[in-house]
Amino acid sequence: MTELTVKTPPQMQSFGVFLREPPQNESTDDDNHRNQSPAMRKTIKKTIIIDESSLENPDLGPFLLKMARDTIASGENPEKALDYAIRASKCFERVLGPGVDLATCLHVVAAIYCSLGNLDAAIEELERSIMLLDVENGSGHAMVKFSGYMQLGDTYSMTGLLDRSILCYESGLKIQMDILGKSDPRVAETCRYLAEAHVQAMQFDDAEHFCKKTLEIHREHCSPASLTEAADRRLMALICEAKGDYEPALEHLVLASMAMIANGQDNEVAAIDVSIGDIYSSLSRFDEAVFAYQKALTVFKSTQGENHSSVALVYIRLADLYCKTGKLRESTSYCENALRIYSKPMPGITAGEIASGLTEISAIYEALNEPEEALKLLQKAVKLLEGIPGQYRTMAGIEAQMGVLFYMVGRHVDAWKSFDNAVTKLRAGGERKSAFFGFVLNQMGLACVQLYKIEEAATHFEEARDILEREYGTYHLDTLGVYSNLAATYDALGRVEDAIQILEYILKMREEKLGTANPDVDDEKKRLFELLKEAGRVRSRKGTSLENLIDSNSLKMKKEARRKRGAFGFRT
Repeated sequence: MTELTVKTPPQMQSFGVFLREPPQNESTDDDNHRNQSPAMRKTIKKTIIIDESSLENPDLGPFLLKMARDTIASGENPEKALDYAIRASKCFERVLGPGVDLATCLHVVAAIYCSLGNLDAAIEELERSIMLLDVENGSGHAMVKFSGYMQLGDTYSMTGLLDRSILCYESGLKIQMDILGKSDPRVAETCRYLAEAHVQAMQFDDAEHFCKKTLEIHREHCSPASLTEAADRRLMALICEAKGDYEPALEHLVLASMAMIANGQDNEVAAIDVSIGDIYSSLSRFDEAVFAYQKALTVFKSTQGENHSSVALVYIRLADLYCKTGKLRESTSYCENALRIYSKPMPGITAGEIASGLTEISAIYEALNEPEEALKLLQKAVKLLEGIPGQYRTMAGIEAQMGVLFYMVGRHVDAWKSFDNAVTKLRAGGERKSAFFGFVLNQMGLACVQLYKIEEAATHFEEARDILEREYGTYHLDTLGVYSNLAATYDALGRVEDAIQILEYILKMREEKLGTANPDVDDEKKRLFELLKEAGRVRSRKGTSLENLIDSNSLKMKKEARRKRGAFGFRT
């Protein structure tokens, strides 16, 4: 399973800089540090006891807010900072009422809640801050409301609710464009932010739309072959690759590499070489892929050291490439080299990076027909990600892959448990309508069949059918595969008429698209014939045109022909 490696929104810089500098009555953190006296630094370590009646003092709110920020900057107990910030918000509310000062203070409260892991409370405070402001009251209100939307989007992203996160970013972008116009460089940064969020949500058409806007604005304001444009092109290449548009992706990467070379960014050039190798590998231009990977490997080893995570990443790419080309010994050797680096990670490598690497190595071991070894790596990856905010979708994907591997080795109870964990996480994260969720439901249904939970299997297949019909349409091969599984389930439940109705529909679809001579069409015919024979009926159908028969010769089943049949004629 390949995971898109793109910087997640919460890791990006603050959006306050994308509109203008903070209002003059609001000091920045840097100003706080410069103006902070030794006496003030000492008071941070003490607990302030303030009577409720003193909250009406107009000087107290700014003082408490500054204390909250200074406490955070000093690395002290965030609970103390939260206490200061909450009391500051009460003071602002009592003295000034709804407005910029109160909203800004609530942003600080929300940030502290996030640092404490209380994301629900952070969301509540941010939503409240947004409701306090009206963009009609000037750019001050608009700026703070923009920042609130972006911070709320980041917080939703940390909870895994990407759809809500994106809606917040889009609301922020609209406010920003109303103030600054559509071609301001700060608007470009927000558009890039949205593009990356859409990539995380696997919404690649929307990601491409916003990335194109970013490129257009940066071309207008930046010099040719700038580092900014190079970064945009790398993101556009990632989007194109995800959509299967490999040639445009390669073009963007080459242009980005030229810009990086012109600016002396050797490590970035090496990182782009890895991406170029990925594209060549996808195009089956394996010699060129090896050359690109080896170039990157040489640079990373010399600049980062032989045990750096970037070196491990190139080892994984080479292992995957050699697995594709049948050089299994070389593939295994490179996997072992990468695992050696991950077993003793250098300082600075994150748990997410290691988990991503283990997941990719697992996919290679699966291709090498070593499912047990693949399972061990996936289990390690899940443990690494436990407790990290915003990783629900990644964990769900890993657990779904574990379910597939358990199913392959005949451990159907473990497969069902893994799929159930994945489904639970995806439901909780608002992924009930994605095609990926439909695939997981289909796989869970197959596991249920093996455990003779036929009614539960039917429920999962029905939900998967509804999702894939909406996402892909009724003619898509994956949708037809779920139809087939549902027909077999209805047959096992004794709902013969329902099974016949679905199989007749599948045959109609397949014959219209593939012609009557296709092997899958023939298979479905046999199944339908058996059911009709049991029911004492015959199939009523129209003749298939010669045009359909001729067209079928040019239609190659890239996925469906490789699919295996399970028990009861189910499609995996």
